[in-house]
Amino acid sequence: MEHGPAVADLESFLARRGEPLLRTAMLLTGSKEAGEDLLQAGLERLLRHWHRIEGDPEGYLRRTLYNLAADGWRQQRAWRERLRLLQSGTATSVADGTAHVDTRDALIRLLTQLPPRQRAVIVARYWEQLSEAETAEVLGCSVGTVKASASRGLRRLRELSGSAPGAENDREEEKTR
Repeated sequence: MEHGPAVADLESFLARRGEPLLRTAMLLTGSKEAGEDLLQAGLERLLRHWHRIEGDPEGYLRRTLYNLAADGWRQQRAWRERLRLLQSGTATSVADGTAHVDTRDALIRLLTQLPPRQRAVIVARYWEQLSEAETAEVLGCSVGTVKASASRGLRRLRELSGSAPGAENDREEEKTR
């Protein structure tokens, strides 16, 4: 079976950039399986529009990933049910080097509680290390929106993790009630 030049170019692109793109997709969805599905859907769109893309296709694919993830968040509210299931599990702490994995898992669980725009901005800015301007371009919004969403998202992550200023006082007040 002979493949066209688009498929060969796509394979070369994925060999170079596939791993970081999968990592982004996993962060946007909250699991490896859902991230793989998201990346696959993005790649299908990329291949369909390959002939129209000029230059590096990574920007197009990243924007597609963010948009597909946001569409999924808007269309399905089932993630809230999955979140409740994740939170109901009991967390056990193991001191044999899994602390790093536990921290990443906790962060991903916290990310799933953010609204779609804040989550996309946090992932793009701090995980993907894009600048504010690059994030705004990828998400199709203004730099001001990126700044506001990042600020609100970080504040909400601090609140959810209990590390916000005054969070200890709030917890103490709750205990005495």
